[in-house]
Amino acid sequence: MPKSKIILIHLEEIFLTFNSEYQPFFQPPSWIIGPVWMVLYTMIAISFSIFLTKINEIDYFAIIVILFLIQLALNFTWSGVFNSANYLMSSLMILGMVIFTTIYAWLIYEHAPTASKLVWPYIAWVCFAGIINVAYYLNDITD
Repeated sequence: MPKSKIILIHLEEIFLTFNSEYQPFFQPPSWIIGPVWMVLYTMIAISFSIFLTKINEIDYFAIIVILFLIQLALNFTWSGVFNSANYLMSSLMILGMVIFTTIYAWLIYEHAPTASKLVWPYIAWVCFAGIINVAYYLNDITD
């Protein structure tokens, strides 16, 4: 399957829940979600490419690469669990793991501060997604 098709499927999953009946008042409109994710993934890719140039400077390089890849896999998993399957508590736990794995941004700061800073908006957006996830969860358990 071409990468562009995978991205479109991922974006389609994101829109599924964002068009549901309940929406928190602070939730951005669905048309903005896809472009924001595209910008964030671009920033993450640039960050990772900068980080790769520092391979000889960082002793724990392999650990950071593993954390980065786990974080990406968890992020894609979260989209499906939250949007398609609508497992709100499971998606919250996955987001917690995503946030934990972004510790790599702090681990690389000393050697690649620009690469680290490029990940910070992603971390903020994931935290915001967590707040939205909590709002859906609280609405779900009170209904």
